[in-house]
Amino acid sequence: MKTLTLLLLLALFASGCACCDAPCAADPIPADRPGNRTLHQFSLETGTAGWEIEDDAVMGGRSRGRLEINEAGNAVFSGDISLENDGGFSSIQSDFGPIDVSGYRAVHLGLKGDGKPYQVRVEADRDDRHAYAFDFPTSGNWEVVVIPFDEMAAIRHGDRLDLPPYPGRTLSRLQLLFGNGRAESFQIEIDRIWLE
Repeated sequence: MKTLTLLLLLALFASGCACCDAPCAADPIPADRPGNRTLHQFSLETGTAGWEIEDDAVMGGRSRGRLEINEAGNAVFSGDISLENDGGFSSIQSDFGPIDVSGYRAVHLGLKGDGKPYQVRVEADRDDRHAYAFDFPTSGNWEVVVIPFDEMAAIRHGDRLDLPPYPGRTLSRLQLLFGNGRAESFQIEIDRIWLE
């Protein structure tokens, strides 16, 4: 009995290690299915097309972000944050139309963070003077982060506004941002972004 238990534990340990560097069948990152809509599936074929980096350099800062596709076909967003010249953030963003998102309630991200907090921002319309933001922690493991529309707060230049939360009718831009008020390095790996 002890031998059987030991063999089962060794098998579980070995199968877990095979998935440490990339999502595998045991990871909770579902494929596209009825009821959800993929906004972007990163892959070796698509590369980083449609995504751009926006650092605090737009305001004179010196932070630097990088976006690349790794061997597993996932996006790796990494960089170094500098607080010089009132800087302190780096982000990646993609434009989406705008598209109708009224049939969904949340943005989902399949990702592996570095244990540091990040922020997702969405813009409902390109002419809006504000965005909607949601801060989330990362665990250092592969996970699905769920961002409910009704928990995304209206912001402008990082300041919270006295406005209702994201109405979830249209989406024109999605941004993933890192900046915690410290000079530090960061890295997050992203498999897929979708709506449910």
